[in-house]
Amino acid sequence: MSAEPRINDRIRVPEVRLVGPSGEQVGIVPLAKALELAQEYDLDLVEVAANARPPVCKLMDYGKFKYESAMKAREARKNQAHTVIKEMKLRPKIDPHDYDTKKGHVVRFLKQGDKVKITIMFRGREQSRPELGFRLLQRLAEDVQDLGFIESNPKQDGRNMIMVLGPHKKKTEAMAEAREAQAARKAEAKANPGRSQNAHEADDEDETVEAPAEATAEA
Repeated sequence: MSAEPRINDRIRVPEVRLVGPSGEQVGIVPLAKALELAQEYDLDLVEVAANARPPVCKLMDYGKFKYESAMKAREARKNQAHTVIKEMKLRPKIDPHDYDTKKGHVVRFLKQGDKVKITIMFRGREQSRPELGFRLLQRLAEDVQDLGFIESNPKQDGRNMIMVLGPHKKKTEAMAEAREAQAARKAEAKANPGRSQNAHEADDEDETVEAPAEATAEA
């Protein structure tokens, strides 16, 4: 069954409850009269409530209505926030440099409004020391507490220990801030036309790094 409403000559009922172009109630009129009014106004007769008795029809520019509806739907999809879970893998005896690198990724993901699944991987005898992984997860949670919180407490899953961090900032807020930052960079570039091409290329590279589709890293 088509989702498109019936319009004009496709409407097959003796009479309709008519709504005018500005939303005013015209009342119940014969279909022929409603079609005549549509021609006078150079508009379409559109059935907006087919199950009513009699059906409700409105005088409107159907082509314009469809276009505006499509644009609204497109804008809604553009602003829709999809929940994304990034993943970061660490070893229980990770060295300080690698820890700082991994923590940097977690910070970036949380700033983007994404959740982060932290996985501690145990190998060999490390499996008998789960407290090492627990302490590492607690340390990481404390280091990023300004940006995120523990959404799922550390738990053992086979040879791994898993914890999920949730962002304090909503995804929609992060998206809005990212758009504002991008607009600010464009305004700055326009105000400083002498800026080097290399600087522009560096900005492009930064933007690419800032929004990876997936992030699964292993220490």
